[in-house]
Amino acid sequence: MTQESNRQMRLRHLAIVTLDPDRLAKFYCDVFGMRELYRKEESGNVFLTDGTITLAILRNKAEGKPNGLNHIGFHIDDREEIEKKLQEWNMAPPAKRPDDRPYAEVRMTDPDGNNIDLSLHGFDQVETNVDRDKVKETN
Repeated sequence: MTQESNRQMRLRHLAIVTLDPDRLAKFYCDVFGMRELYRKEESGNVFLTDGTITLAILRNKAEGKPNGLNHIGFHIDDREEIEKKLQEWNMAPPAKRPDDRPYAEVRMTDPDGNNIDLSLHGFDQVETNVDRDKVKETN
């Protein structure tokens, strides 16, 4: 294994798949005081925050796929460092995301096959690019 880095990766978002994103978003806002960052009207996906972590609530469009955790996302400082560590684990390097997204440039999986999004600029960048007319404040 390589020498430990002083940098710490930062968990910044979780994504949950559900049949009813609006209901689940209301639950997390009402019960845990999260606020809505934005929503994608065409997909029904809703993005919430507690000020640090973003919770992506994604509409389950895959017939027969279970609801639940879809992926986790890390804000990283050095993609090459991650790639070296994956080599040590005999794992493939992260793959470019299939579509042009303003966050999570690449995706990888852990040894159990769980999806992990990696971003050099972080998910915080997305909030600054949001159409403010779509942002809904929750009190």
